[in-house]
Amino acid sequence: MLPQAFTSAPSVDQSNFRFHCIGCGDFPTTAGQDFRCAHCGDLLEITFPRWKDTKPNAEELRSIWSARRLSSERIDLSRVDLSGVWRFRELLPGFSSGEATAGKSDPQVITLREGNTPLYELPQCARITGVPRLFAKHQGMNPTGSFKDTGMTVAATFARRAGFQWVACASTGNTSASMAAYAARGGLRSLVLVPEGKISWSKLSQALDYGAVTCQLRTDFDGCLRLLQELVVRAPVYQLNSINPFRLEGQKTLAIELLEQLNWHPPDHIIVPGGNLGNSSAIGKALLEMRDLGLISRLPKLSVIQAAGANALVRTIREADGKQLVSVRPETRATAIRIGNPASWKKAVHVLQATGGACEEVSEIEIAQAKAEIGAEGIGCEPASAVTLAGLKKLVMQKFVKPDESVVLVLTGNLLKDPDYTIDFHRGDLFKSDTSAEISLKPLRRPPIVLDATLDAVMRTLEQAEKA
Repeated sequence: MLPQAFTSAPSVDQSNFRFHCIGCGDFPTTAGQDFRCAHCGDLLEITFPRWKDTKPNAEELRSIWSARRLSSERIDLSRVDLSGVWRFRELLPGFSSGEATAGKSDPQVITLREGNTPLYELPQCARITGVPRLFAKHQGMNPTGSFKDTGMTVAATFARRAGFQWVACASTGNTSASMAAYAARGGLRSLVLVPEGKISWSKLSQALDYGAVTCQLRTDFDGCLRLLQELVVRAPVYQLNSINPFRLEGQKTLAIELLEQLNWHPPDHIIVPGGNLGNSSAIGKALLEMRDLGLISRLPKLSVIQAAGANALVRTIREADGKQLVSVRPETRATAIRIGNPASWKKAVHVLQATGGACEEVSEIEIAQAKAEIGAEGIGCEPASAVTLAGLKKLVMQKFVKPDESVVLVLTGNLLKDPDYTIDFHRGDLFKSDTSAEISLKPLRRPPIVLDATLDAVMRTLEQAEKA
């Protein structure tokens, strides 16, 4: 027997939010296990109707959030204020107004102190692109090494509040790692469905270590997701993929934290990678909400960059004017965005239109080059994150991004998420059969040098490096 619908479970407070269908506009009181509208089958999102009548005071919110971040009481390790997600709980669903104001620790909240990620300047990449005010919001500094943690803390918390014992996801790697970690932290069981042979072993090892029941299926990500959709309507399992609107509510705090770090002065552009498109949708949702609440005075342009071999959103906009999804058979070494049938494409199209952003694709060589250039800054990222810098170069050439504008790249995953890619790049194995690629990328490669264990050998190597 399936658990009671979570929105009507005793421990879930739905007084401050409503579900809203992005297709027909319906406002259902509960959400099914597939998080789709019962009338038209489109995805649901979370809205806050009470803000129209009792809009939160922007200055008070800024003050509350700052106080939580700086509070001397943060030594109390059980406080939700330690989370860079729950610190912004006034804009999240499920807390009653009393809970949100009091700031008491909630034993039902599952947190690993996610969020609180750094905003880096990128001086070398700024010189390369000709955009002096260039920054990176590095979500790879989250507990499990990717942006997924910010959404998982909220979605996993709602799963536990609703009485579920099992959570599940289909994944290209990062989602499975994050879900398994939060399930373990919250005393839940987790089921992971991943495509066989199409996932970084580093990411898979995380899910295994966190105790997930891990199934490698002989299909791609889209096939894993289809099977998961069938599973959740037949078994008492709570779905934690990005079609779960609670995931996106957590992920939207990335944008809130970013604007706080910029002292509430919006950048001109925010550029994100595009895979299943939940993250770009979440960031865009936060930007629109912050503008409507008076937290920011204008909207940045939010742009989405995809790998050329997994360019469903690019083709959807170019070939169907954003009105109908153009699916593709995805092929890219940037495994985190190797998705050909993105679930949140309609939400992403809306965000692009609302913010005036662009959608662009980049080649495998452009991704590899950008990844090495970000690595040279001393921060690094996984391949999927590097599409942002590669895409920025194209947007500058197209004059969509101007040199005097400010740009924030969202880096979604840690360098150590896919070390094989990095090793193959620096050894020259990534494009072994492409001579022209190897020639163009050679200046960025730093292969390990095998030497005799003598001082002279090391000294000669040092002298050669000095001349390079």
